[in-house]
Amino acid sequence: MTTSVVVTGLGVASPNGLGAQDFWAATRSGKSGIGRITRFDPAQYPATLAGEIPGFVAEDHLPNRLLPQTDRMTRIALVATDWALADAGVNPAEMSEFDMGVVTASASGGFEFGQGELQKLWSKGSQYVSAYQSFAWFYAVNSGQISIRNGMKGPAGVVVSDQAGGLDAVAHARRQIRKGISLIVSGAIDASICPWGWVAQLAGGRLSTSEEPTRAYLPFDAEASGHVAGEGGAILIMENAEAARRRGAKVYGEIAGYGSTFDPRPGSGREPGLRRAIEVALADAGVEPTAVDAVFADAAAIPELDRIEAEAINAVFGPRGVPVTAPKTMTGRLYSGAAPLDLAAALLAIDEGLIPPTVNVELSPEYDLDLVVSQPRTAEVRTALVLARGHGGFNSAVVVRAVD
Repeated sequence: MTTSVVVTGLGVASPNGLGAQDFWAATRSGKSGIGRITRFDPAQYPATLAGEIPGFVAEDHLPNRLLPQTDRMTRIALVATDWALADAGVNPAEMSEFDMGVVTASASGGFEFGQGELQKLWSKGSQYVSAYQSFAWFYAVNSGQISIRNGMKGPAGVVVSDQAGGLDAVAHARRQIRKGISLIVSGAIDASICPWGWVAQLAGGRLSTSEEPTRAYLPFDAEASGHVAGEGGAILIMENAEAARRRGAKVYGEIAGYGSTFDPRPGSGREPGLRRAIEVALADAGVEPTAVDAVFADAAAIPELDRIEAEAINAVFGPRGVPVTAPKTMTGRLYSGAAPLDLAAALLAIDEGLIPPTVNVELSPEYDLDLVVSQPRTAEVRTALVLARGHGGFNSAVVVRAVD
């Protein structure tokens, strides 16, 4: 019998809310966290808007010894993990250290830390570069620091597949639990809103250059012209369902299905892989398309990519066959953190029976989607599908469902 894997804790750090409750209150009501960049002066760059996390002061949450060795993304990840563990009612000190693991995703690593050390190298010399540069910039640093801080010596890893990585990490965590590990910390936090990170994101050619926060990120809209970047994400506590039930844990929902594919070479004439990823995830969950109550879209806001996603959804569910939402229009695309945040939103939607809105978007009729816009929609949500795509051809899909 296949082991059921459930989510028992959520730690959220989002541009429109710190903590799962604040995030959900903002998301269900359509409150946006997108605005002009404040972490540096963006005037000289073509893109000036981002989803920044307001009010996060690492010194309020972490010991001073950790601050010199961590990038902003790692500090946020450590605090989000603390929140997730507390939400799950888990005290790592009371568990076997080899029965807990960490699998996160990263799209950029500690860019801001790396930028600071490179500035020291260029302006002062190598002797001024911190020894912590050897790992603070690295993609795997969040998994490592979470493991060390919480005494977790079980399986650890990091997945690097851009926006799709957050779902891929959760899927890898599910595999580890099915192999016998009791608890895995998973999800992702990304934060690279600094000049060095900004130049890297601009190089991808997908950032919106609009200076109007309500018109900058418009997936499935005729005026779509790129996305707004953001920082943050979500950390999930994942457990064996039976173990969670025995300890009386609150269960948000089950990670029921997963599928991933890779797009064919451009110009090959072959079909993009997103539809197949959806079909694999549904088959893995053992559910028919008619059982899905909501789809949380990848929402690239690039017309060709929006068309591909709409066609994939319509091919599986039929035109206007399932409610579709993109709450990331309130936060920006958080790179590897985006999909775990959508997973958190999907689980909270299941808990309340409400599909959050896609803000600021006027749906283009060419997509023929049942897009939830402007206002949230009350609905019984028992099963939800979360989609994510990474730059270069990654496609991932995860099915989450309610647990009775």
